[in-house]
Amino acid sequence: MKKHPILVVDDEPFNLEIIEEFLSDEPYALTMASDGAEAWDILQLDPDRFSAILLDRMMPNMDGMALLAKLKSEKTHRHIPIILQTAKASSKDIMEGINAGAHYYLTKPFDEANLKSMLRSALYDHALHVDLTNKIDLCSLALQKLSHGEMYFTFRTLDDGKGVATLLANLCPDPPKVITGLTELMTNAIEHGTLGITYEEKTVLLATNSWAEEVEERQQLSENKDKQITARYMKNDTHIRINIQDSGPGFNWTTYLTLDPSRAFDTHGRGIAMANLMSFDQLIYHGCGNEVEAIIEL
Repeated sequence: MKKHPILVVDDEPFNLEIIEEFLSDEPYALTMASDGAEAWDILQLDPDRFSAILLDRMMPNMDGMALLAKLKSEKTHRHIPIILQTAKASSKDIMEGINAGAHYYLTKPFDEANLKSMLRSALYDHALHVDLTNKIDLCSLALQKLSHGEMYFTFRTLDDGKGVATLLANLCPDPPKVITGLTELMTNAIEHGTLGITYEEKTVLLATNSWAEEVEERQQLSENKDKQITARYMKNDTHIRINIQDSGPGFNWTTYLTLDPSRAFDTHGRGIAMANLMSFDQLIYHGCGNEVEAIIEL
């Protein structure tokens, strides 16, 4: 079985031992570093090696925030999920980490179930980004020559949504930048819009590692088989607009456009905010929330 390489950065040997013990039965290959400077040296030897980084906030030599800033400043490391371990859980401290690029949080002392669940979530996001980026190909150079145009697509499954997201990303100036954001919007339209999976239900499904199976089962239900999501692509001289609409009842999107400290320790709920922050120049929801428009400036 392939093991996911994880870099664990903590200056306390006891914490490293606990993490190693908790994850001993998981398919992970752990590399340990005692501070940010050692971790940075390890990363320079093989920049593409790690699928996630468990990072302590308070350390000597180079603390977690300093290493985080270095990681997010370089394109090579920018998309590695950083799980920030901290005993400082105030809203101010959390927002500082979020703004620096730490979108996953764990509190000390560690809880084994939370550690495993958060790692699964971070690794899923990383694997998705790698998979989608690998699908971007040379045809994007030709597709980007489209100066004006409008296209419509429909889809209903996660795989079809990824395919549409890949094609639409190839129609944008910087495909790797927008593809993860587009996939998040399409996944949200499927799971919450057409299938009615609630935030609370997804929390349980991720904790039990059964989210994908639940999505597949609900898509086979007779009431969902004919539900389609539409994607509309529009381009002019100044910008690209991508409109995604589902037939669901919508949701309170206003609380998800930014990363909320109250949800920082949840295993999900950050995708829309990350799309808004990292993938698009603007992200605009319409009406009840079952229609969203992503804008990319040219």
